[in-house]
Amino acid sequence: MSFGQRLKQARKKARLTQEQVAKMLGLDYSTISKYENNHSEPDNETLAKMAEMYNVNVDYLITGRTDDPSPSDKKDDKNARMGLAFITGGEDLTEEEAEYLKESLELFRRMKERRAKEREK
Repeated sequence: MSFGQRLKQARKKARLTQEQVAKMLGLDYSTISKYENNHSEPDNETLAKMAEMYNVNVDYLITGRTDDPSPSDKKDDKNARMGLAFITGGEDLTEEEAEYLKESLELFRRMKERRAKEREK
C-alpha cells in the first residue's frame, strides 16, 4: 500500500472528507487529494497533524508499520537517541525529539527517492 493510500484509508476510518481535513489544516481540498494520489507529500508539521486527526501514528502513515517496538527495539531507540545527540551539542535527545528527527529523515529520504525517479523519466 502506498503512502497516499494509507493517508486515504486513515482519513476514511476517521470518517472525514477531504474537504473537512483541508479546512482543519487551512489547505485547499485539492492539496489533500494530491497527497492521497501520491502527487505531492505533506511537510512534517502537516503530516503530524493529519496523523493526530486520523488517530494513527506518523510511522504508520510513512511506512505502514503498526507493530509496537519490542524491548530490544526500545534499547536500540535509546542508543539512536544518544547517537543523535551530536545535533544538540552533546545533550541527549528526548524520545519525542529523536522520533521527530527519525520521521523527518524518513520523509526526506522518500522525497529524495521520488525526485530521483522523476529525473529518470
